[in-house]
Amino acid sequence: MYDLAIIWDWIAFSLRWLHVITAMAWIGASFYFIALDLMLRPAPDLPEGAAGEEWEVHGGGFYHTTKYTVAPARLPEHLTWHKWQSYWTWLSGAALLMIVYWVGGELYLLDPTKADLALWQGIAISAASLTVGWIAYDQLCKSRLGDTPTALMLILFVILVVMAWGYDQVFTGRAALLHLGAFTATIMTGNVFFQIMPNQRIVVADLKAGRTPDAKYGRIAKLRSTHNNYLTLPVIFLMLSNHYPLAFATQFNWLIASLIFLTGVTIRHYFNTMHRTGKGPHWTWFVTVLLMIVIAWLSTYDAGETRQEAEARALSAREQRYAGAEGFEEAYFAVVGNCSMCHARDPAWGNMHWAPKGVHLETRADVARQAGQIYLQAGVSHAMPPPNAIQMDDAARETIVAWVREVRDGG
Repeated sequence: MYDLAIIWDWIAFSLRWLHVITAMAWIGASFYFIALDLMLRPAPDLPEGAAGEEWEVHGGGFYHTTKYTVAPARLPEHLTWHKWQSYWTWLSGAALLMIVYWVGGELYLLDPTKADLALWQGIAISAASLTVGWIAYDQLCKSRLGDTPTALMLILFVILVVMAWGYDQVFTGRAALLHLGAFTATIMTGNVFFQIMPNQRIVVADLKAGRTPDAKYGRIAKLRSTHNNYLTLPVIFLMLSNHYPLAFATQFNWLIASLIFLTGVTIRHYFNTMHRTGKGPHWTWFVTVLLMIVIAWLSTYDAGETRQEAEARALSAREQRYAGAEGFEEAYFAVVGNCSMCHARDPAWGNMHWAPKGVHLETRADVARQAGQIYLQAGVSHAMPPPNAIQMDDAARETIVAWVREVRDGG
């Protein structure tokens, strides 16, 4: 029978690949239309109802685009809808979150040093936070705050800071930042699915019925689209953060994530202004660099007991099974002898200053906690350790495989 762990890893790999592809398509289309909207210029021969036009050159051809404030007088036979990029990005991301952080929740989602939760409770918090977050945001946009976009954006930023802090109180650092990204991405896709697309369908239906569409639907879509524009870059950072321990495995990961949202605003403001006027405000780059310097400082600031020290005090029931299994001692020495030079709290390999991906493999608790990844990375595959670092012999790998399968086969 094919190893279930390998099957799950390939499913996760495939979903991650789909997620990247669809996200690239969505972000590319979003950035293009924002830029196009800002570059539109008036012209004397524009058709009735048109707000502006733009001439572009690309790939050896010229493109002439005209935008209508509400809708053209006559609906064309061919109309392209931009929606599936957003939908598939969210669907693939949600499926990936379930596989990595729900199915693998005892390792990646829960942190027993922060909150004593059962796996089902962690999953419930994960799912409920995304749902409640969208509902709360949507109601704010529909309130009077929708008429004051700046105030609404400030309140949204406060909500994101609170969510970043809240996630960090119950989840691992890695899961906290990933969930903040999922929380934000849910808002973005919700904007497309529940507001932008339905309002555009109303406009299309009015045109087909010979009615003049109400301009309010365009204003609603514009507000939600603007939010998506400023939230895109922070979401990308949060989705990639699990590759960088200095972002998630620190005491102030929630504050780092909050500041990243500000860099998203400054960077997008530069490009939005440049598209609209032809020249971007250079002060935004100074502010962005300053924010990144603060983030770098926060990533290594020590305000007391480190996460690693706290984690060493607790092992879940699952991890205890691995630590007490037959063959654990042999596997432990195989891992420490081949991996701890890099995966240490104070790495001894070259000029390495922190363990790759924040994974520590020094103590017995460390090895028990990372059993699943050790099995995949150094047991059934030869991904680790890197061949230019150390040559791990087959006997050591077989010891790791036998140890993990002893636990899994034994229930």
